[in-house]
Amino acid sequence: MKDKLILITGASSGIGEACARVFAKNGCRLILNARNQEKLCELKKELEEAYGTDILLIPFDVRNREEATRVVNSLPDDWKAIDVLINNAGLALGTDKEHQGDLDEFCTMIDTNVKGLLTMTRLLVPGMVERGHGHIINIGSVAGDAAYPGGAVYCATKAAVKVLSDGLRMDLYDTPIRVTNLKPGLVETNFSNTRLHGDKAEAKKLYTGIQPLTGADIAEVAYFAASAPAHVQIAEVLVLATHQASPQMVWREK
Repeated sequence: MKDKLILITGASSGIGEACARVFAKNGCRLILNARNQEKLCELKKELEEAYGTDILLIPFDVRNREEATRVVNSLPDDWKAIDVLINNAGLALGTDKEHQGDLDEFCTMIDTNVKGLLTMTRLLVPGMVERGHGHIINIGSVAGDAAYPGGAVYCATKAAVKVLSDGLRMDLYDTPIRVTNLKPGLVETNFSNTRLHGDKAEAKKLYTGIQPLTGADIAEVAYFAASAPAHVQIAEVLVLATHQASPQMVWREK
């Protein structure tokens, strides 16, 4: 993987940030995307000092198709040949019932988790096909396997990630391009804090009594998939904490 070029969306925190750290540690060049430019700059400085990594920052919101198109189409020539696209940008908002939820929050989840992923895929995969080399890693979720109360729209977006990953793999089966759908379970990041609108106390309760996964755990799986031999396609991986059996079946110590 040394010197491979990796583009990661949502790289300023959580799983995206962890992926940046793992791939940088293993000698990869990075293109990092997120909305928070300040956090991206801090991460860039840290990784460059730690690993001597070459890093290009492209701060924009993946929901903004026009800006994404402008930035991707204007990448410098030596940053165009992307080897791995990690579609990580995504979020959950709220726990309301589907018939009582906030339509703006529904649209934000759909626009980020589904449309943003499609935008980046459409912009970058044709170049991979032309070069005859590439890998798309979509960060899905165990939530994409089955709905649960208070999470229907988020679950629907992650179910869409699964179907889009499967469909893209089919569309690319006559090429060397690989597609992975990586589905984490309970991961302790800023995810729940965002979902619960900044209620850190409630967010913390979700991880009480269980050792959850970390962003680094998921990043290591992403790196494993990306570094597999060219003839090996890790199509789908479900990664759960040991005491989690489904989105809602979680055994907790008393």
